[in-house]
Parts: sequence; structure tokens; C-alpha cells
Amino acid sequence: MDDLLTVYEEQLRTRAPDPLPNGTAVERDGPVLRFTGFADRGFVLYRDLRGFDVDEVIRRQVAAFAARGEAFEWKLHGHDEPRDLPQRLRAAGFVPEDEETVVIAPVAAVAATPVLPEGVSLREVSERRDLERIDELEQAVWGAYHGGGGRPSEFLSAELATGPDALAVVVAEAGGTVVCAAWVRFERGTAFATFWGGATLPEWRGRGIYRATVAYRAGLAAERGFRFVEVDASSDSRPILERLGFVAVTTTTPYVWTPPRTAS
Repeated sequence: MDDLLTVYEEQLRTRAPDPLPNGTAVERDGPVLRFTGFADRGFVLYRDLRGFDVDEVIRRQVAAFAARGEAFEWKLHGHDEPRDLPQRLRAAGFVPEDEETVVIAPVAAVAATPVLPEGVSLREVSERRDLERIDELEQAVWGAYHGGGGRPSEFLSAELATGPDALAVVVAEAGGTVVCAAWVRFERGTAFATFWGGATLPEWRGRGIYRATVAYRAGLAAERGFRFVEVDASSDSRPILERLGFVAVTTTTPYVWTPPRTAS
């Protein structure tokens, strides 16, 4: 596990999307990379805060996003220092969302022929109308867009427009209905493909559809020569992924700051 955490830290913790979607920007501020202009919300990445005035680093990020009127996410890892960082973020006005678990598996151990229930098929999509059907799925599953972010069709369209080879979006369909949607980002310059999404309509859960999207996306990663698959797993998907051979290496919690004038 320590080796997997090390390679994750070295290759993914402060990696910028490549290419950056049009209209977005990244700038360094001390130990932090600050990302702005994304369809859902901005975010900051960092690896090591030791030697820095953490409260001042937090203050600068809040000031930068407040000037833009933009919400942003501080992705806290469970092993981050200082240990009271959660309290410092709360004091600065951040609100934590659900904790997730970083799980990693070798691509070769996960890639397989997808097994689907009768009447369900998988398809890669890129057209706007298909991406908007993912919006509809998320609304049906969550009653909102998962994580409080923007429409998946917005950020997926932006990514596909600037780097179509860096992303693949997969939907599972039954009788013309999208019952599950998931995507994979191929992290250029690293050994990792990362998995996202995976929302499944409640009446279609427990039939192996999410597992099929994992096998399919891992196959795409294998074709491109990636060694590892990484997922920020929810409490629902973590048990499924661990049964498939994924190993937990740390946790993440999104701490979200929202400009006061747009806070609900």
C-alpha cells in the first residue's frame, strides 16, 4: 500500500489536466496550484504544506476565488499535515462534503470483457445530446448534480473539445434509457487512468452494470498502456471495487468554499 500511495502522491496529487479545457487557467501560489474557470467549480491542488504558513495559504486562495465570485474545492487527503487542517478549513468558511476513499488497482487485474444483464449495452459517447442524457441521469439519481458541481455535459463537452484522446465517456443503456454513466481520464505523462462517475439508476443496481463499466474502462486504459487505475470511491462503490482487486491507500474529503453572495 505504501508503494501505491507514493506513486499516487508523485504522479497525481499536483497534476494539471492535460490539455486544459478552453477558458480555464492554472497558477502556482506557494505550495498550491490554483485552477479557475471550470464549469462546475474551481479547485486547488497541493502535495506538501510543510514550511508554509497554512492559514495564510488558505486565506490567499479564498481571496483569489472571492475576487472571481467563484466557488472552489480544497481536496483534503486523510494523511495531510498539519493534522488540524480540517479545523482550519472550517474556520475559513469551508464546508466538507462526503468522504471518499482513494483506491488503486493494476490495470491488468481489472481489465476484462464486460458482463452485462440481458437488454443492457455499453456505448462510448461524445455528442452533446448524449452528454445531456447523463445530466438527466444524475438528476434522477441524486436530485441534483453530484457533489454540487455543474452539469456533466458542460465539463465533459469542454474536455472532449480540447483533448478528445484524454477522455472516454461510457453509458449503459436499456431500452433507450441511460441507466449508468461513467468516464475515464487518461492522465498523460503518468502511469494512471482515473475513473469518474458511475451513477446508476436505483432500479438497475445490483446487476453488475457498474462492474461492467469498470472492466470496459480498464480495457481502454490497457490498450493505451497505462499501468494503474485510480478511483475516488464513494462508500457505495468502494466495496465493489475492493472485490475487484482495488486497494485503499488514503481518503479524500472535498472542502468547499462558496462566495457568500451565492451561498444558499
